[in-house]
Amino acid sequence: MIKLAIIGASYLQLPLVHKAKEMGIETHCFAWKDGAVCADFSDFFYPISILDKEGILEKCREIGIDGITTIATDMAVTTISFVAESLGLISNSYKSALMSTDKLAMRKAFKMGECSIPKFVEVTDGAYCIGDFLFPLIIKPSDRSGSRGVTKVDIEEQISLAINSAMEESFSKKVIIEEYIDGTEVSVETISWHGEHKILAITDKVTTGAPHFVELAHHQPSSLSTSVLNRIQEETIKCLNALDIKFGASHAEFKITSKGEVFAIEVGARMGGDFIGSTLVQLSTGYDYLKSTIDISLGNYQSPNIRSKGYAGVYFLSEETKSLLPYFRQLNDFDYQKEILNEDLKYIKNSNDRSGYLIYYSDKKVNLL
Repeated sequence: MIKLAIIGASYLQLPLVHKAKEMGIETHCFAWKDGAVCADFSDFFYPISILDKEGILEKCREIGIDGITTIATDMAVTTISFVAESLGLISNSYKSALMSTDKLAMRKAFKMGECSIPKFVEVTDGAYCIGDFLFPLIIKPSDRSGSRGVTKVDIEEQISLAINSAMEESFSKKVIIEEYIDGTEVSVETISWHGEHKILAITDKVTTGAPHFVELAHHQPSSLSTSVLNRIQEETIKCLNALDIKFGASHAEFKITSKGEVFAIEVGARMGGDFIGSTLVQLSTGYDYLKSTIDISLGNYQSPNIRSKGYAGVYFLSEETKSLLPYFRQLNDFDYQKEILNEDLKYIKNSNDRSGYLIYYSDKKVNLL
């Protein structure tokens, strides 16, 4: 039987486990025991930290895995590349993985690749030089996702507190300051095989706005103009090449100004979370993104046949979106999947603060906010 190592075992990886088992593949999940919901569904579970590259490599060598992958988490990316390189399996290079999981290294690579990015500077030992940067600014940890530690500052007096907040969230204790780009937010899902990249879907994003910019909703397909979408696709390919991403799923994020300028914010060498990769892409395009991610890790690939299938999206429940509660509690003709996880709604600072989700599928965009 084909054996697949899955790095991470939280609810984020559960769709991947289910898809692999549906494909008749033996699943081996690695993660901390706390929150490892996949432990009850995978064929084998190993309570090894996803950051323990050597420990996971040793176990994977013992198992004789045929492939290794994850979805929706940046923290697993370097371990996957380390193990795959060591065992001669399909993955992006370890060097590429390091660039795609460190926002500072990523921005340096983007700059070398002539990608369109905001001005940025590294905070070193609490010191920084913003020179001719224009306020407002964004301050963020170099190595976190899910809006953790991200703050918008409008005046210099706010910078120190924002740096401290970002530093607390950062594993590496590295922080970036960059100019804030005012505009629309989108994300892009792609699949790559030997450096050939295919754009699968562009997703419109709704966030809380300043200061933390946590996602409240996602919609596919994007409603932006064709000319802007073309520029986004061009920048996406440049960013993937700059990071030397050659295999598997990727999730890129961009800001679009009122003038139609496209700025790359970041790229992850894994499919997007928030149900974007695991659910919305297949609903809106008919393309089985999960299966393709698994196939590529096993050395198999078929070029995507993307077709417009419908409109799909997800809304998240919080104090900011409490007006959605009636839609959560009633039957709607656009319902695909929904769940209230916590009746105690609160204002959110990161994605973990959200209290539920509603995924829709329809023949038109569903506007609820």
